Amino acid sequence: MSQQTVDRRDLLTWATGLGMSFALPALDLRAASTRGTERPRSLITLWLSGGPSQLETWDPHPGTKIGGPTQAISTSIPGVEIAHTFPLLAEQMHHLSVVRSLVSQEGDHDRATYLVKTGFRIDPTLRHPSVGAIVAHALPYEQLEIPPVISLGYDNRLSRGGFLGGRFDALRVREPGSSDGDMKAWLAQPRQQRRLTNLDVVSRAFARGRKAVVDRTMYAHNLDAALTMMTSDQLKAFQLDDESEATRAAYGDSNFGRGCLVARRLVEQGVRAIEVTLQNFDTHDQNFSRHAELAMTLDGAFTALLKDLHERDLLASTVVLCLGEFGRTPKINGADGRDHWPHGFSCLLGGGDLRSGALIGATDPTGREEEPEDAVPVPDLYATVLKGLGIDPTHQINTSIGRPIRYSDGTPIDRLLV
Repeated sequence: MSQQTVDRRDLLTWATGLGMSFALPALDLRAASTRGTERPRSLITLWLSGGPSQLETWDPHPGTKIGGPTQAISTSIPGVEIAHTFPLLAEQMHHLSVVRSLVSQEGDHDRATYLVKTGFRIDPTLRHPSVGAIVAHALPYEQLEIPPVISLGYDNRLSRGGFLGGRFDALRVREPGSSDGDMKAWLAQPRQQRRLTNLDVVSRAFARGRKAVVDRTMYAHNLDAALTMMTSDQLKAFQLDDESEATRAAYGDSNFGRGCLVARRLVEQGVRAIEVTLQNFDTHDQNFSRHAELAMTLDGAFTALLKDLHERDLLASTVVLCLGEFGRTPKINGADGRDHWPHGFSCLLGGGDLRSGALIGATDPTGREEEPEDAVPVPDLYATVLKGLGIDPTHQINTSIGRPIRYSDGTPIDRLLV
């Protein structure tokens, strides 16, 4: 089986998590034509897996002992500089705000990823949903025939629905923009229909006297949902054939670049949460050369995404967030690398009801002070993101055992909200 598109096993895993709340209406193309704040709201997360260095991205300290060879360039936000390896993004920074003082208590990849993807630390008594799952739960969209949470690229730590249920697990698309061929039926339509008819006969016979079990397992409903998805015109969002060469070139010929372009197309369909992963930021060695190489991919794709969303009037309804699970140490180790650092790392965010052009926090240019100025705990960041999407972060939901949990335990940052 090809891994170039949507893996059937991932599709079926997602489908088996569906419940009665998944609607199966006909395709409504109004999702792609509605504009601005009237549109369904969406979250795009550019996930920099491994932990990007703040010093080689959004918080450079050139000319200092901790700064290394990274230089700084001016941006379209007055007084704000970023690493010199992002010349294209520097011109679009006025669409974003910068947080340079994120803090957490997690320096392990798995634990930090859990925190930064959910807004909660690991709790052995339950599994929290990802922030994308919360967005999809809070903002249902009936016209959607494909999953509301989608992960694009290779990510070993997939976003999950947690106690919200499997229907809010992210559908994994490892190589976006290649084709949707893996979603299509292997059989000709008449033969597939005969098989489905036979299955229906067997299912009806099995259901006699077992109605409660059948209703509880929802097998037929799950199958209908998967079939609806496989025959939906909304799957065209995963294909790039109708995009111009200029557009594809702007995003870049990389898995991440194609993922960012597919993310824009999924927003047009009303998908609630899209995560696009760029790997290999765990730079314990060769930190500077590896970040420079990754920046070549990130700079063009991120810039093209921002420009595209803005020009299509989608940025007002779409929050864009770029971050990883933590940052890197100010100290440069003996392998010319930087190690894990959760004590003052950076992120970019903008769109929706978020303020653009703001700068929050600062880190010590000497590297001696561990705590940044104006520290922002990760839960506060996500309370702000939810607020920027029009979602009340204090809203409570009950787990399957009746335990009340808020969407976020954080406090929104007023300076980042319009």
